[in-house]
Amino acid sequence: MHGDRVLFLDGEALVIDKPAGLPVDKPRDGAISLENHLESLRFGFQRWPTAVHRLDRDTSGCLLLARNPKAAARFQQAFEGGLVEKRYIAILDGIVTGEGTVDMALGKTSTAEDGWRMVPDPRGKSARSHWRALEERDGRTLVEFKPETGRTHQIRVHAASGLGVPVVGDPVYGRADRSGPPARSGPGMMLHGIELVVQRPGKEPIRAEAPFPERFGAWDLAVPA
Repeated sequence: MHGDRVLFLDGEALVIDKPAGLPVDKPRDGAISLENHLESLRFGFQRWPTAVHRLDRDTSGCLLLARNPKAAARFQQAFEGGLVEKRYIAILDGIVTGEGTVDMALGKTSTAEDGWRMVPDPRGKSARSHWRALEERDGRTLVEFKPETGRTHQIRVHAASGLGVPVVGDPVYGRADRSGPPARSGPGMMLHGIELVVQRPGKEPIRAEAPFPERFGAWDLAVPA
């Protein structure tokens, strides 16, 4: 992995700009994953770094890796203790206006036809996402998301089922209504983790901001710093 993908590096933490299409965990089909790049991310350490959280295969952006087991445990506690701030940007395949919060618990379901997916489920795990519409263009909306929780596919389901407008290019939730037409296709899924801040008691926080992805085109002019 090229050095320009490294957004933050110190003795215990590493943040990379994960490219879209690269799975964090090794897939069953044996395709290239983050594991294939860990050797190049040692930066003088004997151990390979380990991912502290997950980004979906088709989501790009800030991914935190720990450089030793003690740091991994502390960072996991930071995620569980609400000491991590994440900011995402997404292009939604429709118009939404204003800002708000989606408070929608999520559960996992599986069918022979569609495979597994996350669905709104009052009995599921709590999930909360703050959102703000940034710009409308050609029938689509650039939206900023700040998730309070980190459930699997949280932003994608909250967009499709909470706001009623899916993320452009989402291969699983690309229909707000399963009986309706699929979302318009594009160059991959338009979801990007643009900023990550991890508070560290007694130390400076980890701060990383990922560059605006090329596949988003000229939408970067609408993203606040």
